[in-house]
Amino acid sequence: MSVVLERPPLWQRILPVFSGFDLPLLLGLFVLGGLGLVTMYSAGYDHGTRFVDHGRNMLLGLLLLFLVAQVPPQRLMRIAVPLYAVGVALLVATALFGITKKGATRWINLGIVIQPSELMKLAMPLMLAWWFQKREGQLRPLDFAVAGALLLVPVGLVVKQPDLGTAILILSGGLYVIYFAGLSWRLILPVLLAGVLAIGALVLSADQICQDDVKWPLLREYQKHRVCTLLDPTTDPLGKGFHIIQGGIAIGSGGPTGKGFMKGTQTHLEFIPERTTDFIFAAYAEEFGLVGTLGLIACFSFVLIRGLLIAAEAPTVFTRLLGGALTLSFFTYAMVNMGMVSGILPVVGIPLPFISYGGTAMVTLGLALGMLMSIAKSRRLMQS
Repeated sequence: MSVVLERPPLWQRILPVFSGFDLPLLLGLFVLGGLGLVTMYSAGYDHGTRFVDHGRNMLLGLLLLFLVAQVPPQRLMRIAVPLYAVGVALLVATALFGITKKGATRWINLGIVIQPSELMKLAMPLMLAWWFQKREGQLRPLDFAVAGALLLVPVGLVVKQPDLGTAILILSGGLYVIYFAGLSWRLILPVLLAGVLAIGALVLSADQICQDDVKWPLLREYQKHRVCTLLDPTTDPLGKGFHIIQGGIAIGSGGPTGKGFMKGTQTHLEFIPERTTDFIFAAYAEEFGLVGTLGLIACFSFVLIRGLLIAAEAPTVFTRLLGGALTLSFFTYAMVNMGMVSGILPVVGIPLPFISYGGTAMVTLGLALGMLMSIAKSRRLMQS
C-alpha cells in the first residue's frame, strides 16, 4: 500500500516566514519611511542621486529587518559574547593601525574599510543583556560594576578616536540595559543631580571658560568649541555657529503649518549645511511647520511606546533588556538629532532615523529593529 504525500502550495510554505510580525510596529516604521522619502525628495532632488540612494538604503534596511527577524532570540543570545569580543578587538586594532581622516582614527582596512564603532551599537546591548540574563535572580552590586566596566571599555576607545556622537549612542544603549536590569535610583539620582549642577555651572560661567586661553580637561579643542558655540552661536556666526543659526532660522520660519512641500527657502537656497544628512530636520520643519514636526514626533513616540510594550511582554530577561534598550536607543537617535538641530544640544553628527541620508546608519537601524521584531515574533509564536 503506497501513501501519497501532497506537497503544500508555495504560499503555505512561505506564510510562516511572515507570521508573527508586529503589525503596529511595522506600520509606524513605514510611516516614518514615507516621511523620510518625501523629505529627501524635497531636500535632495537636486543633490545628485541622493533621493534614489536613500530609497535603496531603506530597502536594504527593510531586507535586513526581515532577515534578522527570522533569527530566534536564543541565537541572538549565543552571538552576544563573540560579537562584543570581536568589536572590542577591532576597536583596539583601529587605535593601533587605523586609518586617519580629518584628525579622527575611526576606520580600519580589513580588505574593505569598516568603522568598528558601528558594530558596538548593537554588540553593547546584546552583551549586557546576556550578562544580566546569566545572573537572573542573584544580582549583586559587583554585577553592576562589571557591567559598567564592560560598557566603559568600548566607550573609552571610541571617545579616543575621537567620535563623540557614536560614543554617546554606545553609552546610552548600555546604560539603558543597566537601568532596566534594576539599577537602584539611589545611584541614579546623585548622577542626575551632578549633571544638572554641572550644566548650570557651565551656563553661568560660559563667558569665562569659553575664552581661547582656557583649556578644558578630557575634551579636545573642537569639542570645547562645539559646547561654547551651543551656548552662544553668535560668537562665530559665519563659522562654527553657522549650522545652529541657520537651522534655527529654518525651523522658526516654518511657522505653524510650514512653507509647503519643496518651498523651503532656507533649504533650497542652500543656507542649511548638510541639509540631506545631519540637518535634514531643519529642512523638514521649514516645509511642514509645527504641525508636521509634532506629527513626526508622534510617529517616533508611537514606535517608542510599541517597542517598550514588546519588551515588557517578552518572555526572558535577555529579551526584555535587549528590546527595551534597542527601543530607547532608536528614540535617542531622534531626540539627539532634533535637539542639536534646534540648538538645544551640541552638534555631534547623529542622523535622524529614516529621514537622514546614510547607508551605514540605515544598516544599523535595520539590524536593531530586526532584533526587536525577532523578540515580538518569538512571543507571538509562543502564544499560538
